[in-house]
Amino acid sequence: MSGSNVWSRSREKIRLFPELFAQCSSEAAVYGKCVAATTTGRQELKKDLCTKEFEALKTCFISAAKKKAR
Repeated sequence: MSGSNVWSRSREKIRLFPELFAQCSSEAAVYGKCVAATTTGRQELKKDLCTKEFEALKTCFISAAKKKAR
């Protein structure tokens, strides 16, 4: 029953999220400010407006997850 392993791994990743998020709070704040600034006065978020900020946040999450895995 390999399906149960998938759920176990997914749950573990979700449990780690708050810790990883705390390690990347400055990147998350910058990304959030970009999203807020680009959607002010508009109803929708357009693709690729905050790509640089998102990539920085993604890189931070990946780095934090790798450190946690050690």
